[in-house]
Amino acid sequence: AALAYSKPRLATFWYYAKVELAPPTPAEIPRAVDSMKAMVRAFQTGRLAQLTVKEALRNGLVATEVLMWFYIGEIIGKRGIIGYNV
Repeated sequence: AALAYSKPRLATFWYYAKVELAPPTPAEIPRAVDSMKAMVRAFQTGRLAQLTVKEALRNGLVATEVLMWFYIGEIIGKRGIIGYNV
């Protein structure tokens, strides 16, 4: 019963993992650069002050997630939570 329950969910997970965790293709890099330029322009023109609470909360959560993944990578790289072994 557990195998029958988990098989379709696992297939869905692997499908999205392949799509979302793949490195960017060369065609996607210019789009990412354009997106960053648009964000800088929005910051300079003050358009970010026009965000709704929902959009601001979502952006904050995404930024927090990226920051936490950075910290997890640092902990894995250091092989410990506190300091480096020197």
